[in-house]
Amino acid sequence: MRILIDENSPVQLVQVLEALLPRHTVHHVISNNWKSKNDIPLLLDARTRRYDLFLTRDGRQLEDPDETDAIKKAKVHHVRFAQRHKGREGLALAMGAVIGAMPGLVAELEDADGQRLVRIAGLNPAGRFEVTDPRKDPPKYWPR
Repeated sequence: MRILIDENSPVQLVQVLEALLPRHTVHHVISNNWKSKNDIPLLLDARTRRYDLFLTRDGRQLEDPDETDAIKKAKVHHVRFAQRHKGREGLALAMGAVIGAMPGLVAELEDADGQRLVRIAGLNPAGRFEVTDPRKDPPKYWPR
């Protein structure tokens, strides 16, 4: 599968997804010299270059009739994600959601019998980890 990552998504995703998806090709819009290209011609060029999946942080593309038409004509799987929280933590949550979803998602899309529209659910900022002070609540075999 050939994957194209949109300009609004971190370029660092390329290296991580290449490691997670070694049988697949992953490019970023910037590496194709398509920086600042409008979405409609970008989507159609993605199809011409035989990309199978377009990954974007643009959650409003499906609300625009012209962009929606371009997505349909491009015949690529359209995968979107959101960065719901600001700053580095928000970026980490968004990238974590994409990284966690992509191996299973790509495997499912490989078997799809046509174009799919996908929204990657984000990670919940609450409850991601648990911290224990072993002085106050030691594990059963904690040395005393």
